[in-house]
Amino acid sequence: MLQAIGLTTSAPRRGLRAAVDDLTFEARPGHVTALLGAPGSGKTAALRLMLELDPGRGVTYFRGRPMHRIPHPAREVGVLLGDVPGHPARTARGQLRMLCAVAGVPVARADELLELVGLAGLGDQRIGALSLGMDRRLALASALLGDPHTLVLDDPAEGLAPREGSWLHGLLQAHAARGGTVLYSTADPKEAARAADRVVTIDGGRLVADQDGGDFSRTRLRPRVAVRTPHAARLAAVVSREARAARRSVEVVTETGGRLAVYGSTCAEIGDTAFRHGLPVHRLADEIGDTGPTAPQNSPGDSTDPGASKSPADPASPACPADPGPAGPAGRDSGAGAGDPRPVTRASAPESALPIRRRSARGPLQPLRYELRRLFGVRTTTLIMAVVLAVSVGLSVLLARNAHAPLPKVLAAWPSLLPLPPVAVGAGLLGALSFGDEFRYPALAAGRGTVPRRLGLLLAKLVVSASVAVVLALAVVLVSAETLRLVYGHDWLHVPPNSASLAVSWVALTVGCAWAGLLAAGVFRVTTAGVAAVLAVPVLVVPLVQLVLTGPGVRPVTGLPARLRELMWPRWPHETDRWIALVVGVVGHPVGAALALSLSVLVCAYLFTGLQGRARWRSQRAAGSSQAS
Repeated sequence: MLQAIGLTTSAPRRGLRAAVDDLTFEARPGHVTALLGAPGSGKTAALRLMLELDPGRGVTYFRGRPMHRIPHPAREVGVLLGDVPGHPARTARGQLRMLCAVAGVPVARADELLELVGLAGLGDQRIGALSLGMDRRLALASALLGDPHTLVLDDPAEGLAPREGSWLHGLLQAHAARGGTVLYSTADPKEAARAADRVVTIDGGRLVADQDGGDFSRTRLRPRVAVRTPHAARLAAVVSREARAARRSVEVVTETGGRLAVYGSTCAEIGDTAFRHGLPVHRLADEIGDTGPTAPQNSPGDSTDPGASKSPADPASPACPADPGPAGPAGRDSGAGAGDPRPVTRASAPESALPIRRRSARGPLQPLRYELRRLFGVRTTTLIMAVVLAVSVGLSVLLARNAHAPLPKVLAAWPSLLPLPPVAVGAGLLGALSFGDEFRYPALAAGRGTVPRRLGLLLAKLVVSASVAVVLALAVVLVSAETLRLVYGHDWLHVPPNSASLAVSWVALTVGCAWAGLLAAGVFRVTTAGVAAVLAVPVLVVPLVQLVLTGPGVRPVTGLPARLRELMWPRWPHETDRWIALVVGVVGHPVGAALALSLSVLVCAYLFTGLQGRARWRSQRAAGSSQAS
């Protein structure tokens, strides 16, 4: 059972009308419920309020619990808002397997859903190459991934061919037949009458009617004859005069562009009338017209059906048959006052005035598995690593031609002209992409633009980016050494005496660049900011640190490990002094100090932005509570 009570959006400015105003309705299990309304009527805003993606007032219960009270939302509510929020270079199977880690379901569930939605043969197809129909199938598979009880879909059949639309509604009916709840929005009244068990009509963000599907078809839809003629006024007068003479209930509505809508007649009768009076007819077709009511003017929550005609019918319709039968009673039903829209129970004022705060999406239930599939699910990662390796080896070969070049610089492919070696830039780029792409293609979010700042997700990204940076750094050194041995021989290659210090410095440099790019992209929500933060370390921060560390009158920290060992109890082994000195030497280097300073600032900025979001939520909650009181 889905119950929406008193949903109201926050008005953007004082005096402007809210997109959704005191909307109350319910969707029952075992039924498909259509939220019907013209474009701009507030359907999408209502769905986002239910899912707590936008701020406002009201409450929505999914089987008795609001969204923020559900431990694992993906297993309770399946959501489809817009297109698939996935990287266009990712495959359909890779996208679903990545989302399996989000929902905490076995990876085999991805192949089951590909089979269910008819994409079993297109699992290796890139998302960016999918057609609109295939994209909607993949989006529906993403919504069904956690086997949810409730489906909330925003205009899922928009732009689909009739065959694709029939398949989609068949799948929704099958989900409802298993006891699930289905709520989807649509602007097509004929589609709602054909596919929904219950139709909730809204206009201007307010409830207009809540009806059974049969009552909706009988009271809101009626047949008509669409006519196009250059003599629309004369034909309308003739048809009306003959209908009065024959005492038949015929209504003629004149539309723009020489079009007429005739209710209570048939194509044959209109054609005979036009032929007798010598009036040319350019189009003659049967249509089902929507006579949905306008919004009521009495109270926001009133569900009375005034029956006033609001919007013209969809012009797409089959042509008239050669010999249609006479118009039945349904053809003369105006829809006004017919049927009894279901009354909606109004919620009490304190309950419907509950503030709805905008909530970010939850992090994945399996962060490490999610991050690994996200990182290696596209070719960008492999391409960057291959380019970095190739450039580093090429630079090492060129640097080794100079016999006076130090061996560590040669193996690291770090000429003096470059502020950073290629491996450090590549690690920073991979780190920036790991968080920047989350905001560009927010696969974790039910709606676009919301990415969680969960500690588990951040730790997973830090661990995975550091591991990739270490692997890339070791690969560059080993491949460069083997290439130099092949090109120049092995006589001049030797292990430096301070190899441990060099290895720690090398790993710390690459990991620090990776984390700097990751944190900067997480703070500023764009990949470019992460890359800029990495490049700013040697260009801007290192010169400032050098002024502090190498300035006149600077005292050395020689003997610090021994002094620390005297203060500690129990005493650590003397071998620990060597590692402490090693760490102090790495941090004391200008580049190491600059990286440590940059990482500290970025961590503080990341925490500050997270706390700022919580403070904003508390202020919104306080404002909502004051309005409710």
